[in-house]
Amino acid sequence: MKKLLTIIGFFLTLNTFAQSADDVASALNAGNANKFASYFSNSVNITLPQKPEVKNLSKAEAAAMIQSFFTKNKVSGFERFSDSRQLNDMTYVAGKLKGTQEYNITVVLKSTGNTISVIRVRIF
Repeated sequence: MKKLLTIIGFFLTLNTFAQSADDVASALNAGNANKFASYFSNSVNITLPQKPEVKNLSKAEAAAMIQSFFTKNKVSGFERFSDSRQLNDMTYVAGKLKGTQEYNITVVLKSTGNTISVIRVRIF
């Protein structure tokens, strides 16, 4: 019985990760920085083109940085490279941001308890 519950829990976690990754991809596809930022953890690492990684930004600081990037680059869409990949308690979403210029983006989501949130954004 314990084994069965563990297996069911594992599949529910996979489904939750998939839904969260789809929600993040949907926000990126809409070019909606505010919606994308709503998935941020309380501490986020962000790397933008030609800039060093900024670590441990608060959710508000990270949201402001992403909003500025989206506005400056007129982000209007997102094309996923492939299905999200999961490794332990993290899921990776990778694709291409579309706007005045195209950029590759990698988003890392992490499961903490019952919450799945974005902990890293890398745009290059």
